[in-house]
Amino acid sequence: MLALLASACPAAAALDSPGWTVTVYYTAVESLHHEPPTPVRGCPNLSCDNGNDDLGSYPADFVQAVVDEGAGRTTAGQYLNWSDDTGFWLDTAPRDANGRPLAPFRSAAADGLADGTWVTLVDCGLQDDGTEVPAEVCQQLRAPTWQIRDAFTPGLGGDKHIDLYLGEETGPDFIDSPLYTTLVGAVVRVPAPGPS
Repeated sequence: MLALLASACPAAAALDSPGWTVTVYYTAVESLHHEPPTPVRGCPNLSCDNGNDDLGSYPADFVQAVVDEGAGRTTAGQYLNWSDDTGFWLDTAPRDANGRPLAPFRSAAADGLADGTWVTLVDCGLQDDGTEVPAEVCQQLRAPTWQIRDAFTPGLGGDKHIDLYLGEETGPDFIDSPLYTTLVGAVVRVPAPGPS
């Protein structure tokens, strides 16, 4: 029983690692997008790669958001997912790189940290334009304990870059909201390295 509890909680030994870039990602919501429809082809379910089935037509800006962010909830209630190596597919949930459902304010991606690693944002640093991070945004990103459960699209990650999953977009101009941010010079608490 103690082993189960220990595996579900962040490790006690940790160190504060400075100099991180923090980005965020989200699940698009079709009803918040209104550009003309564009047809999408892919897989009708998760167990297929690079399919060519007709998946329907969706607003072009929604499809672009799915490509940029990885997933979107359709008005029919399914999720249109996108992966650089798989293409589009329909699913019952937005998925991480290992096929697990993404968890809002928990799932994260970071190159160099093992899947399942727990981390926290200790200091938000600055926004990428050099301005202070709004206090409410910093608090929202610092409050959770994040778990590395996802992976970057090849070429988008890098050393000391973490991407935090926010859940579904909450309004029509979500990418213009303060929460859709990039932070630089952040401090992330990571597990201390074990003995070598």
